Amino acid sequence: MKKFLAMLLSLTLVLGLAACGGGNQPSGGNAQNSGGAAGNDAGNDAGDSGSDSQPSGGSDEITIALITNTTGDYAQYGIPVHNAAMLYINQINANGGINGKQVKVLEYDDKADGVETVNALNLAVENGATAVIGSVLTGATIALADATYDINMPQITASATAAGVTMIDADDPASEIRENVFRSCFIDPFQGEKMADYSYNKLGAKTAAILYETGNDYSEGLMNAFVEKAGELGLEIVATEAFATGDKDYKAQITNIAAKTPDVVYAPVYYGEAGLAIQAARQLGMTATFVGGDGYGNVKDYATAEELEGTVYCSGYAPGTESVAQFESDYEAAYGEPVPNMFAPLAYDAAMLMCHALEAAEAAGLEAGTDGYKQAVIDALNAIDGVEGITGTYSFDEYNNPVKSAAIIELTGGEEVFKEMY
Repeated sequence: MKKFLAMLLSLTLVLGLAACGGGNQPSGGNAQNSGGAAGNDAGNDAGDSGSDSQPSGGSDEITIALITNTTGDYAQYGIPVHNAAMLYINQINANGGINGKQVKVLEYDDKADGVETVNALNLAVENGATAVIGSVLTGATIALADATYDINMPQITASATAAGVTMIDADDPASEIRENVFRSCFIDPFQGEKMADYSYNKLGAKTAAILYETGNDYSEGLMNAFVEKAGELGLEIVATEAFATGDKDYKAQITNIAAKTPDVVYAPVYYGEAGLAIQAARQLGMTATFVGGDGYGNVKDYATAEELEGTVYCSGYAPGTESVAQFESDYEAAYGEPVPNMFAPLAYDAAMLMCHALEAAEAAGLEAGTDGYKQAVIDALNAIDGVEGITGTYSFDEYNNPVKSAAIIELTGGEEVFKEMY
């Protein structure tokens, strides 16, 4: 059925393009000239018209889509993803491309909105994309994964950590897997389990409280995994408090948590909310260690150094280490600023993995954009074993999730400092 739908969609697109008669095409900067600061082309809306670049199909280009949120809320995640993915692709193009072909990138800004990201995919398909890197936040990425699965489009995300990205039903271990969807980041359950284990075995915590965001797949996924692992370890959960999306005042929740005097507070939220929660706790005199997931990247900018001191979170990236020095130097040279958070190296790895798979499809002599080419890219991603990236050595499990260690980051003197691999 899936192959039939893909064929039907392809036929519809061909007829549609013939009827349009070659008008203006949606924006998509060429990878050779789109390596500047984020916002060159990526700031364009998914539905904006750009230059008169035509869909690929010639022998000198391989067209892919890069869908990120470079404007709007949480652009601090999307901009580094966009920049680092383009950094890798610009580098590979400068070195001759893949099989002598340049990788052409159609860049779209989905503003972290699921409708926008699906619109971007539709435009990318019309313009000949044969693979997709994106999206960034979990909700938009799941919407994109639903759409790419229907047409068997190869997709990799650098940052969407919910189990539901690659699984149709994340609550069912026997659920159907989206065989076409991969990620370079680790998943929510992994993070929750890791930080429960770290809290108990490394921080010596006996009690923990939880503060999470209701209705947020990322926050609830990490929270549920933490609770389950805590139960196995004997780490007692003494309070569980929640807030709704958009809330900025957590005083009531923090007051309830403070009354239980936990050793640690696990708050699996994003950096802005984490900063507000930690500020509220310190104002009430709480000394408990705050523990979080990779959403804490850049939390140093959202509370004072004193308030954040000792906060720890898990990350997919060990900044300042020898293994990432060249990447950090290249990123700063390209964009005029240091690597801002772990999403940049994860995106660099995502682009690397996708290009590795594109190379395999090219080696098979297949035509870019065809169903056979796309399947060859998916098969090559599945077969990856021991490919070295910026954030670790990659292989994929049966759910298309990478198998690798996590970096523990600690807030020290107002800086986010790599502490250890765990």
